[in-house]
Amino acid sequence: MSDTSVNVTELEQDKTKKLILAALFAALTCVGTMIIKVPTPTMGYIHPGDGFVLLSGLILGPVWGSLAAGFGSALSDLIGGYFIYVPATFIIKALTALVAYVLYKSLSKVIASKTELPQLIISGIAGEAVMVLGYFLFEIFMLSVVNETTLSAGVIASIAGIIPNIIQGVFGVIIMTVLHPLLKRLATI
Repeated sequence: MSDTSVNVTELEQDKTKKLILAALFAALTCVGTMIIKVPTPTMGYIHPGDGFVLLSGLILGPVWGSLAAGFGSALSDLIGGYFIYVPATFIIKALTALVAYVLYKSLSKVIASKTELPQLIISGIAGEAVMVLGYFLFEIFMLSVVNETTLSAGVIASIAGIIPNIIQGVFGVIIMTVLHPLLKRLATI
């Protein structure tokens, strides 16, 4: 066997492994979002799925991680009957994973630490800030444009979703921080 065919085979195996891990993380994100739901006054719910959104980005990288996070979260909205949120959720959760990944990689180069804890927490918070801001803006759009209310009424109504989304984000960061060391080792096997 030539070196070229060995390299092609290894590349195919790496791609297959990434695809399988992405599917696994999409499923974990979907299930984590759907199984444990704490209803909020805004007709939404708080869930642990954001931990898997962040883990998707950190473990799978910017492309596969964003796709897994977006698809898993959007699938949960689709199955759960939140049809109007599916496209927005895909974009918001993909961006959440992407921001967490980019910041984690950048901080890992800058922060010299025995643990990855500072990088994990800071990148998780930044990723979840994208989620909070993304849903805030989407809900303003939904309330103002789709429901034909005034912009100020849309903003005021959307403010109610900020605190539940922050709480969800905090739990997501905690879950990601706890599970990252274990899943990072498993993903390299």
